[in-house]
Amino acid sequence: MLLHVPEVLTADELASCRQRLAQAPWADGRVTAGHQSALAKHNLQLPEDAVEARELGAMVLEALARNTTFFAGALPRHIFPPLFNCYRGGGSFGLHVDNAIRYDRRGGQGIPVRTDLSATLFLNDPQEYDGGGLIIEDTFGTHTVKLAAGDMILYPSSSLHQVEPVTRGERLASFFWIQSLVRDEQQRRMLLELDVSIQSLTQSHAPHSDVLRLTGIYHNLLRAWSET
Repeated sequence: MLLHVPEVLTADELASCRQRLAQAPWADGRVTAGHQSALAKHNLQLPEDAVEARELGAMVLEALARNTTFFAGALPRHIFPPLFNCYRGGGSFGLHVDNAIRYDRRGGQGIPVRTDLSATLFLNDPQEYDGGGLIIEDTFGTHTVKLAAGDMILYPSSSLHQVEPVTRGERLASFFWIQSLVRDEQQRRMLLELDVSIQSLTQSHAPHSDVLRLTGIYHNLLRAWSET
C-alpha cells in the first residue's frame, strides 16, 4: 500500500529546514547503505550525528506526532530517526530493497527496528528539479512519486524502489523507516479503511450505534493483530 500523507510540515517548518540544510555538512550517502545498496547509491546525506540532522529530525518527529493520517496508516511502534539526503548533478539511487533491520543508536543502545514501512518526506517542490522521481514497484505495478514540499509517501519497505537521476537543480528529502504495531501490510490496509469509514460516518452524523459497532470491530482487530 502506498499512502500519500499531505502537509506533514508547515510552510514555516519547511523554510527553517531549507535554511538549515543550505549550510549543512553533506557527506557521501553510501555511508549508511548496505553492501548491495552502496553499489547503486550516488547522493549526499547528512551524517546521523550532525547537529542539523538531530535537530531537524526532532522537528520531523514532532510533525508526525500531530498527523492523524500518518498514525492511521502506519500504526507506528518505533520510528527510526529521520535522515536527510540531497540528489544533484546526476545523483541517483538504483533499484534496491531496504535493509530489513536498522539499529536506532540514539543513546548508544542500538535498538533494532524492523523496517515494515519506508517514508520519504519531500522538502522542496518538484518544479525545482528535473528527474529525481521515486520509482516504487509493488503488486499493482510501477509508480513514480514526486510530491509537493512538505508531503510524504509511505510504502512497504519490501518494495523494489529507486530514485531517478536528478539532471537539474537538487532534490531534498527526509527519509526514515517505521516498525508498525501491525506487521502484515494487508491487515494495516484493512485497519486504515475501517478508520476512514469510522471518521466518515462520524462526520455524516450516522447513528451512534453504527459508529460504535465499527469502532469495536476496529479495536478488536487491532488487539488481535498488533505486536506490542
